[in-house]
Amino acid sequence: MCRIAGAISPSLQTGELAAFVHKMCLVQKHGGPDDNGSYTSAAFNGVLGHCRLSIIDLSEAGHQPMAYASPGNSYTISYNGEIYNYPELKSELVRQGYSFNTNSDTEVVMAAYDKWGTGSFERLNGMFAFALFDHGKNEVLLARDLSGIKPLYYAHTAQLFAFASEVRALKQVPYLDKENTNWQVYLMAYGHLPEPVTTLKDVQPLPKGSYLKYNIANGKSTTSTFERASYLEKISSRKDAVELIRQELLDAVQRHLLSDAPIGVFLSGGLDSGIIALLAAKKQQRLNTVSLYFDNNEYSEKKFQDELLKQFSCEHHQFLLSENDFHNSLQSIIKAMDLPCCDGINTWYISKYARQSGLKAVLSGIGGDELFGGYPSFNRIRTASLLSSLPDKMLKAGRFAQSKKLRRLCYLSIDGAVGKYLFLRGQFVPSDIAAHLGANEASVWKILEELPQLPNLEHLSAGNQASWLETNMYMQNQLLRDADVMSMAHGLEIRVPYLDKEFLKLVFKIQSDIKYKGKLGKQLLIDAFSSELPQSIWDRPKMGFSFPFKEWFGNSQYANTGIAQVDAAHIKLQNGQMHWSQFFTLMLLAFYGKE
Repeated sequence: MCRIAGAISPSLQTGELAAFVHKMCLVQKHGGPDDNGSYTSAAFNGVLGHCRLSIIDLSEAGHQPMAYASPGNSYTISYNGEIYNYPELKSELVRQGYSFNTNSDTEVVMAAYDKWGTGSFERLNGMFAFALFDHGKNEVLLARDLSGIKPLYYAHTAQLFAFASEVRALKQVPYLDKENTNWQVYLMAYGHLPEPVTTLKDVQPLPKGSYLKYNIANGKSTTSTFERASYLEKISSRKDAVELIRQELLDAVQRHLLSDAPIGVFLSGGLDSGIIALLAAKKQQRLNTVSLYFDNNEYSEKKFQDELLKQFSCEHHQFLLSENDFHNSLQSIIKAMDLPCCDGINTWYISKYARQSGLKAVLSGIGGDELFGGYPSFNRIRTASLLSSLPDKMLKAGRFAQSKKLRRLCYLSIDGAVGKYLFLRGQFVPSDIAAHLGANEASVWKILEELPQLPNLEHLSAGNQASWLETNMYMQNQLLRDADVMSMAHGLEIRVPYLDKEFLKLVFKIQSDIKYKGKLGKQLLIDAFSSELPQSIWDRPKMGFSFPFKEWFGNSQYANTGIAQVDAAHIKLQNGQMHWSQFFTLMLLAFYGKE
């Protein structure tokens, strides 16, 4: 797992481009502390940069940017990711006459591209974001995995074509540092920046499951989709679904344990991480697990962690997180953010302690809630659909209500998936956003109606609509982005077996009335593993992976910004009139980019 960067220009000198790439890599060094490198192409008038976190093939042979030559062509790549099926792909390529000089998945990616072209991207089961110089075709290719687990941002202007793993890296390029003046509106509405929105005017993410071709000769770029996840409800037997989930998730976990460096599992004490740890223990003789706990029993999951630990033998690293730790780290956490988000604090801490425990990669339970119905949105999506048919005037009147949930009714006046998502998860309504930013409310509505442009979901079942929204909005823009940037802040890689491509295909085939039906949330997933997990784990109230944030933010001296609006919100937080995530969002408006 690494960080990548690059720049190509029709007019700038390679020396200037090399200076840009050097700065981009320097800013991203935390995500690749083990090695770094660069490659300059006079023919492309471009530079590739790389910061390496060594997970597969720890030797110098894994150094990047990496070159590969076949009888008909040659390539150079800067690659960020892990391909879990690369041993199988490598064996297939060897049978077809290919030879390899390293044990890395990086070399396999290039050989696969040489053999199958862009069709090779669909064959990759893993998380990846890479830039590849195809010397024979005089093209640069960018590609990003099916679930968008790994980030990749780019800009294409008159001066240059540039890309990096982090937006702040691209901000180092003088031609690209112009701010997107709308980002604060999106942050207040969503609590994150929904793709394709970033904080920079000319910088956008490469869509997941897509590749971009940049032609050196004419300076034009085109983006194409190579794979898209679809709901195909073919599995109608609950018994078959349970058995398939058990086997496919076990296989996915085994694939995700592939590593030449120390690897472990985040163990929160909940169902999703508990299942991952249980399955990993079957494949790993002495499993490493990492957990956080608190003195406050209202938030601590230690008793559930201890119950799980009785089920398998492991090397467990358990850390007490105190309020004092929070106050000492808050400034560093905000500084670690690439794009602002009201989440990720928990991931920053668990990643810090995992790295301190000697681990370089960990498995996480992200994805279980989104795939199997673990959020309240799965019960509320039908209500959202019914309410959305009310007249816009009536819906917008909801913004005058006292209740936060009722105030969000106004968002249903935005047609389609955007309106439903903001009704379900929105933080501030447009009137509040306008008041806080000193903007016109009509302009706020216009901004939120423009982006993101989401597909029509009406053809999906209610459960799959909720799953799509949680997967493509909340998980994509918040959980996965935070998991990447907060773990890489500590030189750690987070892996997500629930998003294994083969497992995803299976889950998307299960009929909705089987997948989401049951007395408990995620009943189908529970049924698949209830005999192996303690009842206290699956038959318990959902806590989420949370901290006593309200109290800690309320006591934070750093949170007293000296900015009147934020300090007023701090008082509301302390009085119980504002959720901590809303307050943190307002804090970010004051602090983001100024650390």
